[in-house]
Amino acid sequence: MTLTLTVSDEVHTLVPGFTPLAVEAHGLVNGPSNEASSALLDDAARRLTERLDGRAPHEDPHMVAWRAAYSAFGSKPSRTRNSAEALAKRALADGGLPRINLLVDLYNAISVAHLIPVGGEDIDSVVGAMRLVRATGDEPFHTAAGGEPVVEHPDAGEVVWRDDEGVTCRRWNWRQGVRTRLTEESVNAVFLLESLAPMSRAALDAAGTELAESLEKLSPGARITVHPAG
Repeated sequence: MTLTLTVSDEVHTLVPGFTPLAVEAHGLVNGPSNEASSALLDDAARRLTERLDGRAPHEDPHMVAWRAAYSAFGSKPSRTRNSAEALAKRALADGGLPRINLLVDLYNAISVAHLIPVGGEDIDSVVGAMRLVRATGDEPFHTAAGGEPVVEHPDAGEVVWRDDEGVTCRRWNWRQGVRTRLTEESVNAVFLLESLAPMSRAALDAAGTELAESLEKLSPGARITVHPAG
């Protein structure tokens, strides 16, 4: 199955500088975090430290742009940070980045090293096309609270990724739902890299290429395609 991803005109109108890139992969091998995936995360934190050169993550020009985008749809960027800024803060903290599973560790490492929001979805759990839209507020979002499954709803006008069943990621890339997240059993996935001006297309493509190459090393023989989303 080839997944269709679209970005609505209302999102492009809200944030004209938005450019997404999708890395679609079939036949992946996943599993628990290991020494190799941990090393990728440690190296990403090192690269981030060099990139920031003493600045806080939110002072990076790309993160400044994401904060403006969050403000544009009514979200407080200092309270609900985009996924790249949130991961970067964890990477620089004493506890470091979390170890989740091989695939999640891999795309988190790309996100931190390039300071770009990256998400991963299990294609086999996605229903219909995925699209980035402004929510009506009625869409279901399956998540967890206190270890128990709950259904939330986005705010009206909030930018969300969704499929035919409901929201897959709230506040653009702030919180992923449990329904389509990558687990150790996932074999088919799509990874979304999301950039805003002033990040260049060359820098976006470099992040996508590095992700694709890392996936090939993890899963020799996997079918991997890099293509624009939208």
